[in-house]
Amino acid sequence: MTEMNIDRDTALRIALAARTLPDVDLPTLIGLLNERLGPPLDLEKLARITVTDLKTGIGSLDGEEDGEDFGGRTGLEPIKLAVRVLWGETTEDDNLPTAEPYQEGDMPGSIRVAIASNSGENLDGHFGSCLRYLVYQVSSTDIRLVGVRSALEADYAEDKNGFRVNLIKDCQVLYVVSVGGPAAAKINRADIWPMKKLEGGLAVDVIKEVQVAMAGTPPPWLAKILGVSHEKRLKYYSGAGEA
Repeated sequence: MTEMNIDRDTALRIALAARTLPDVDLPTLIGLLNERLGPPLDLEKLARITVTDLKTGIGSLDGEEDGEDFGGRTGLEPIKLAVRVLWGETTEDDNLPTAEPYQEGDMPGSIRVAIASNSGENLDGHFGSCLRYLVYQVSSTDIRLVGVRSALEADYAEDKNGFRVNLIKDCQVLYVVSVGGPAAAKINRADIWPMKKLEGGLAVDVIKEVQVAMAGTPPPWLAKILGVSHEKRLKYYSGAGEA
């Protein structure tokens, strides 16, 4: 099974569908679709996939018998959602926030913060698998969403982590639910400070925490980003942020 004969729109739709299936990765889903629909895959073929097709294919991976009561590890509801995505009925983007215009210099003393997100305006994504990054311009008095950047095409990049870093290369801080060591090192080399917040939460609440730190006594990592001198940063020290 190969991905090279799939056009971009079809590939992105399949990638989004794969995100809804917790125990099925992208290559496996492509293989199942090729088996059921025949290569090369396209949007017209995806529109013919059924819940029964997909659940039977996934059931064979789980060693389940084909039957109407099949749930398996994946569960029936994610499969139904995946089929809707493959049909083009939903992109799961309906509840995304809208970015506002921003020109350099609009918010003096501000920094740019990326949030790894899978849904709405939430911090709920792993760096290497999130659907998108919400990008905020943040000052001590103002917060502005300036970008909603899809990461779906990262699945088709030779260097997936490099693709993702490049998406947010204009940011100084990145918040994620989790990130692996090699990826974190690559993020750091791009002069982006990765922050893990395992419990996630509303993006705006996370940004407000940054805002409060900016207005008060910022921790050393944030003070450095803000351009505070080394001597002053030593005075600020009260515990480093979690990277």
